[in-house]
Amino acid sequence: MMPSLAGACAAPPEAAPAPLAFVTRVGGALRLAAVDQTAQRLGIVPGLTLADARARHPDLAVTDMDPEADRHWLGRLARRCQGWSPLVTPVPPDAVVLDMAGSAHLFGGEAALAALVDDTMAELGMTCRLARADTAEAALALARHAPGPVTDEPAALRALPVIALGLDPEATLALRRAGLRTVGDLAARPAASLAARFGAGAVTALRRLLGDERRPIAPMAQPAPLRFERRFAEPIAHERAVAACFRDLLVEAAGALEQRGQGGRRFVLTLLRSDGARHRLRIETGAPTRDPALVLRLFDERIGALADPLDPGFGYDSIVLAVPLAEPLGAAQPGLDGRDSAAAVLAELIDRLSTRLGPGGVLRLVPHDSHIPERGQQAVPASRTPAPVRWPPPQPGEPPLRPIVLFDPPQPVEVIAEVPDGPPHRFRWRRTLHEVRLYEGPERIAAEWWRRRGGELPGQGGLTRDYYRIEDAHGHRYWLFRHGLYDEKPAPRWYMHGLFA
Repeated sequence: MMPSLAGACAAPPEAAPAPLAFVTRVGGALRLAAVDQTAQRLGIVPGLTLADARARHPDLAVTDMDPEADRHWLGRLARRCQGWSPLVTPVPPDAVVLDMAGSAHLFGGEAALAALVDDTMAELGMTCRLARADTAEAALALARHAPGPVTDEPAALRALPVIALGLDPEATLALRRAGLRTVGDLAARPAASLAARFGAGAVTALRRLLGDERRPIAPMAQPAPLRFERRFAEPIAHERAVAACFRDLLVEAAGALEQRGQGGRRFVLTLLRSDGARHRLRIETGAPTRDPALVLRLFDERIGALADPLDPGFGYDSIVLAVPLAEPLGAAQPGLDGRDSAAAVLAELIDRLSTRLGPGGVLRLVPHDSHIPERGQQAVPASRTPAPVRWPPPQPGEPPLRPIVLFDPPQPVEVIAEVPDGPPHRFRWRRTLHEVRLYEGPERIAAEWWRRRGGELPGQGGLTRDYYRIEDAHGHRYWLFRHGLYDEKPAPRWYMHGLFA
């Protein structure tokens, strides 16, 4: 059986109440190429011009179609499906076909596997239509064009429109003009007359759709695992011999990575001793690399950090090097003086420290999608971050909106204000009284709606914060906020959250 899976992103109504459409230029006009469920319920369908769609619903949200991104995402979905079947092929622009004849029993049957696929795609935010049939063409046609669940496969196939045959637009239009609207209409005609009038391609597509002619699917080619091994006729125990063999494996791995245009992010070295014991060492790099010397230095750091040194015993029978994680790596332009760039030197230092101290020994701050100031960044292992993410640049000519130093937790201050909900007039922090000369604000930052209200300290509850940028009489600049509004809390407190440079 071959279920076909067609997936398209669709935001829930609560997140995106406005209908969404993707447009592409056809001739001299912009036409809708895809729409979400909200737009479909309003009668907005693909093929309409943008002007007609806007006339039906002025609040239609529009974005450009990105076919290259769609193909990339469809390929990722197909690779995800390879965990259920080795025979998987993407069918642009919106479908994936799986041959589950030999793998469905591993998941409890065809129905259980289809439910697993549906649940997995739902977790990824995909809205999918699933269909199971005897052939890939039939499953694909049912998934794309069947109006609902299929109980009788032959009858459902004959009721499909002729567009389900997958012919070119001119051939499909010719069939419709001849009064052939459904697949059943074609099946009722003699094959010879169909071939004479509409070509042999229409007959072949009809036979494949109805299962009279079978064609195996062309599955995605799975890249061979990057695994390199050396076996020895006699066990080796000398350190130089092991190092030379390891160096040869690294050179071989670098050549294979270069052919793929990739660099390794994770390297695993396994030493198999003659008595059956195994020594496994693993390193990770912060950026893709295929430099054997760099990887060798990192393994030296890893071996030097071991609590128990490696004991070859009576020698090693074989040595295996695997690269389980690799990423694209393009050619790098060296400097005119032959030196590595500062970024490359920093990346090598991070890799060496992470290898010696462990993955959590070196952290990197990266931006995080949160409007709460203390949650606007996250500390992640530096070696596991693919690339430093750029922070949002400040507006040119404007002072910084956020201080460089944030206190964790914010420090309480005593504030005197002219009006209860007004800006600070003076404040006492660390037993020192500060006179406010200039202020800017408030910048109101609301808490997440899912957090309960009533917390006494920032981060414990869902109170609103009013932030002020303050400059005292000595020119020092501070970032203060009032934790809570007066209708949320009788006596909200003030806190010092950061210092500006």
